[in-house]
This record gives sequence, C-alpha cells and structure tokens, in this order.
Amino acid sequence: MAHELYTRTNQKLYFAGLALEAWKRAETGQAMNAQALIQAERESALFHLYGAVLGLCHEIAGFYRLPEARAPRVDMLLNQVVLNAAPSPELAELVELAQQPETWLGRLLAAYAALFQPPQAPKKAKVDPTVPLIESVDLEAEEPSLGRDELEEWRKQLKGLALRFRETLTEC
Repeated sequence: MAHELYTRTNQKLYFAGLALEAWKRAETGQAMNAQALIQAERESALFHLYGAVLGLCHEIAGFYRLPEARAPRVDMLLNQVVLNAAPSPELAELVELAQQPETWLGRLLAAYAALFQPPQAPKKAKVDPTVPLIESVDLEAEEPSLGRDELEEWRKQLKGLALRFRETLTEC
C-alpha cells in the first residue's frame, strides 16, 4: 500500500462498507447468534467510519502541515484551537459539522463515543407500593436506535466530503 495519507481514509471507508454488507447478511440470515453478529458489525462499521474521519483529518492536517498532523483522535484535530491556529476551509467545515450534534458527523462522533460507555439499566420512575412486586418482562432485546441505513448514509456523506476536499487540496 502506498504511504499517502488518503490511502488510510479510503481503506477505512472500504472496511466500513464491508462491515455494513456483513450486517445486512446477518439481518437476513437465520443464525442463532444473529443479534450478536448485527451488534458486532454495527460496532465494526462505527469503528471504521471514525477511522475514516480521522484519516480525512490527517489528510487535511498533512496538506496544511499542521503540528497536530499525527493526532491519534479526531477531537484533537476538530476543535476551535486548532482551527484558530491554522484556519482552512476544509477544517472549518469539519469543525462546524462536529460541533453540531444533529449533523451526521456530530451523530457519528457521539455514537462512537457511546461505544466506550458501560451499559446502563433504563431509569425507572419510583414504584407505587400498592403495585405488585412481580412484573412481566419483555425478553426481546430493544432495537438500538442506530440503524444500518443511517450508517450507510454517514459513509456516503463522508466519502462525498473526502472527494470534494481532495479536489481543493491538490496542488496545481
């Protein structure tokens, strides 16, 4: 593999695509461990999408020769301090997307950060003492709010952004 910065971004986008395809197969399959396979592919896709964002940040930082060009985490590059020190339109767009939680990049970064949080039981309201202590329980696992289509959309957005940025980052 060439040692150009863009190769890592491309590789991570490709790996995310493979994880999304495996997720789709797991959804249609009848395996006993289908839920585990789906969860594994969801986490794999998130991991690789985060890596692709980091790779794109490295491309931009490398082009502009930023001191943070080898930062190991996205948040070390996508912040106002780095942007103020070395303003660039690409970095500014990424910082703006990352800081808004309703954007695809804001949601991707939040979903990736959530992977490292310990599981929490859902919070319940205080129980009325007159209610019986034995309650029925639904054994079906609650479906996570993050679907395959949404991750595929994030992948498309990121790929489009990378291609658009690369057009402007080429030296003539």
